[in-house]
Amino acid sequence: MSRSQKNDNFIDKTFTVLADVLLTLLPTTNREKQAFSFYRTGMSAQSEGEYAEALQNYIEAMRLEIDAYDRSYILYNIGLIHASNGNHGRALEYYYQSLERNPFLPQALNNIAVIYHYRGEQAILKEQIEISKLLFSKASDYWTEAIRLAPNSYIEAQNWLTITNRLIS
Repeated sequence: MSRSQKNDNFIDKTFTVLADVLLTLLPTTNREKQAFSFYRTGMSAQSEGEYAEALQNYIEAMRLEIDAYDRSYILYNIGLIHASNGNHGRALEYYYQSLERNPFLPQALNNIAVIYHYRGEQAILKEQIEISKLLFSKASDYWTEAIRLAPNSYIEAQNWLTITNRLIS
């Protein structure tokens, strides 16, 4: 059964129908339509926790997609999957690649900061204080940029930056 047939959620069905209509109406190439279809299927699989299927679809979307902006979102989503699987090193690789193609992606900046902050906390537990300071500094840099791009987002990060005297006005 295809993924679109398995969706029982009204919002998912509505999105699928609208996306299909847009794909037929927009003046795009077949290649772009195929890339978007794989991306959309990957997002659906990812939302259902089917990460292996999502990765397969994202890889196929990357093979077809030529637009750097669109590729940034595919790479970002691949990073999300690796992060949710606890593979933070791989997640960082994909977040960085997404930012190379789209430096205005605050969610990638935020997720990089979250990983550095987590690693900083882990370093403290290992009594590696100097390493933790470096990691927290990197987290601060990425959160500052994410907040600059999306000022009303990442409230917890803003609070952490304020509490730790890292918030730059």
